[in-house]
Amino acid sequence: LAMIIKCYDYAFSTREGLSCYLKWNKYLIPRFNITSQTVDKRFAELISEYTNRLKHYISFEINTIPELKNTKSLTSEQQKNSEAELIIKNLQPSDYVVLLDEHGKEMRSVEMADWMKRKMNTINKRIVFIIGGPYGFSQKIYDIAHEKLSMSKMTFSHQMIRLIFVEQLYRSMTILNGEPYHHE
Repeated sequence: LAMIIKCYDYAFSTREGLSCYLKWNKYLIPRFNITSQTVDKRFAELISEYTNRLKHYISFEINTIPELKNTKSLTSEQQKNSEAELIIKNLQPSDYVVLLDEHGKEMRSVEMADWMKRKMNTINKRIVFIIGGPYGFSQKIYDIAHEKLSMSKMTFSHQMIRLIFVEQLYRSMTILNGEPYHHE
């Protein structure tokens, strides 16, 4: 269920050609954690491709939380609460929690890149992105969230959102570095 992305040193140049270099000491390292359900092979291959591309820009690691068992005997609220307990066990009290939620703030790719740049410059703790399961989030998770982002007004499976988010994270890094991957 979890993908932990730890940022160490990050270098980029702005679209105006100015070079910026951000270096965090070991106590101020922003960390990114994406929590979602496990994915099938087709999605896993594509996610792996983008995570390998991302290693050029940021250092990170991926951790997976196992899916719930016997969910047929659980109501949707029980399932959301059980998922919340697994998610909370992987959080630290100082984490900056961002939910990837259909009701969150929508951004264009360039705006997301700017958002990432601001967060990487201003937040000196781990940033945790959480992708909900099939029924969304329990109230416990909403209560601990600092922000909500949406990848679209449409609803996607948690597997697809994981891929879309990792691709958008990669796209953000290429935008911040002035590379030709993103076209306006």
